[in-house]
Amino acid sequence: MAVHGAGGHYSEHAHLTPIFATSTFTFDTAEQGMARFSGSEPGFTYSRFGNPTVAAAEEMVAALESAGINDASGRPLQVKALLHASGQSAVTMFLSNLRAGDKVLASRSLYGGTYEFLDQLMPSLGIGAVFNDMQDLNVLDHLLKQEPSVKMLHFETPANPTMNCIDIEGVCAVAKKHGRLVTVDNTLATPYLQQPFRYGVDFIFHSTTKFLNGHGSAIGGVLLGRDVEFMRTQAYRTYKLLGGCSSPFDAFLLTQGIKTLPMRMETHSANAMRVGRFLSEHPAVAQVHYNGLPQHSGYALSKKQMHLPGAVMSMELRDGFDQAKKFINKLKLCTRAVSLGTTDTLISHPASMSHAGMSAEQRRASGISDGLIRMSIGLEDINDLLADLDQALR
Repeated sequence: MAVHGAGGHYSEHAHLTPIFATSTFTFDTAEQGMARFSGSEPGFTYSRFGNPTVAAAEEMVAALESAGINDASGRPLQVKALLHASGQSAVTMFLSNLRAGDKVLASRSLYGGTYEFLDQLMPSLGIGAVFNDMQDLNVLDHLLKQEPSVKMLHFETPANPTMNCIDIEGVCAVAKKHGRLVTVDNTLATPYLQQPFRYGVDFIFHSTTKFLNGHGSAIGGVLLGRDVEFMRTQAYRTYKLLGGCSSPFDAFLLTQGIKTLPMRMETHSANAMRVGRFLSEHPAVAQVHYNGLPQHSGYALSKKQMHLPGAVMSMELRDGFDQAKKFINKLKLCTRAVSLGTTDTLISHPASMSHAGMSAEQRRASGISDGLIRMSIGLEDINDLLADLDQALR
């Protein structure tokens, strides 16, 4: 599906998905234009509403997230994807389900932009946020009983940057008992390592900028939903009016990146496992947060719901923040940059970079210390990578 999931159905017999670099589309007759805008005839009208390159990328991601999963009737699961200009734009699609007076229950450990959106922007629209780690399902059950205004639960697993893991199936069971929706950010895992739809979630988010694109060449995001009718109507209407559509150029780069997703995730994960073990045994390292290590709290859960533990980890040095800065500055092979999921290893400092918009108190509650270093392990030769980490630590 990753290799053959898009293209091949164009009349021009293009081998790769073409880039449809057009803002608008023509109609043969006035009646055809009217029919397409009314929805009675399929077809493209305007690239903010839909574009063939974007549609091909949406089909690819939807196929990957639903592969091998059946619905309640035993038929292959059908899902609908909406591709956005960024992962942050995709997150704004919360608004398609929520109204003033509603609340979102979210895990504390989230990407900084998502946390800020829920904590700082949504309240201005009358939508509140309740933060809970969702680790204790009994506590979650009690909380949902006490908070009838909570309409949706949202979490990341593994979480950025603490690598906390949440029981997707368990949370979905509690949420469905109370009639609440569940959304999962699957950016760090990708559908190759984890398929949240398999465990009953309603919506999946991705920052396609990361592992799905895989090369750091374009910004993008996607929302997927298992209620196809809702996605085609209410969600699509919100998508059009917010205007966060993907560029056809970025969608094309996504279709090309996805073709190598399985191979990349295998190598990313294999390298990360070696790095995680190396760091956990290094005398300069106080703690490694990586769900592939047996000592991590999410190790057993990761093995249950993930194919492999993935490529992202974080660590803390024994001498704290000042030593962390020195370590980052001594790196020669690894790349000093935010984001993750590229072919090279990226190392950043969440407290002053990706999560700087959160208060110090909020970061501490989320498990983000001032000395925490986040690493997205790349595809370099593992011996070169370990040598660079070792010399920087020394």
